[in-house]
Amino acid sequence: MAKLCFAGFPKMKEIYYNTSAGEYDSARTGKVRVHSQVYEPAADTYLLMETALKEVSSTDTVIEIGTGCGIIARELAKTAETVVAADINPYAVRCARANGVANVVRADLFSGIRGRYSLIVFNPPYIPIQESEKHDEWIECAWDGGPSGADVINRFLEQAKEHMTVNGRILLLISTITGVERVMERIGGLGMKAEEIASSRVPYERLTVLRSKAP
Repeated sequence: MAKLCFAGFPKMKEIYYNTSAGEYDSARTGKVRVHSQVYEPAADTYLLMETALKEVSSTDTVIEIGTGCGIIARELAKTAETVVAADINPYAVRCARANGVANVVRADLFSGIRGRYSLIVFNPPYIPIQESEKHDEWIECAWDGGPSGADVINRFLEQAKEHMTVNGRILLLISTITGVERVMERIGGLGMKAEEIASSRVPYERLTVLRSKAP
């Protein structure tokens, strides 16, 4: 992986974020700091954020895996009882902190994460990437889904079940690039139920949010 360089960090720019449809919504729009090595909020981010905000309650204990710049965790923290955010990318961890996420840790999925959560949120990398296509940059963690596009998703699902409370839920964003049905079958194979609860069509793909929970 590329050498870390935090000299003068944060070298960030501020953007305004809005809804998944690209519409300005004063109730949902605000400034967020982004960094060149951190995934910038896009349609997938906004779709998952809107869906999670409808799902979360004041009694939820939440963990967001792959928090990126932290805007989903930051918004959920306004409602949930507690929110923990995690990311493997060290630049993302520092960017999320700069955006006001109080409890953010560096972790590869659930590595080192303790406890169980009533709501687990993840916008995973899902683009099929071969070794020869990698450029050794931290930002690649945001889209590198391995050769199948589902490598990280599969690891996440195997681990997430062990971090759910009784009646806990997972909100997982999936693309037709990876294959929604394939992921739903994988969830079923782990003894959980999954349903599509939100979707949005963008160029070249359809984005879907799956809600999963134990039967």
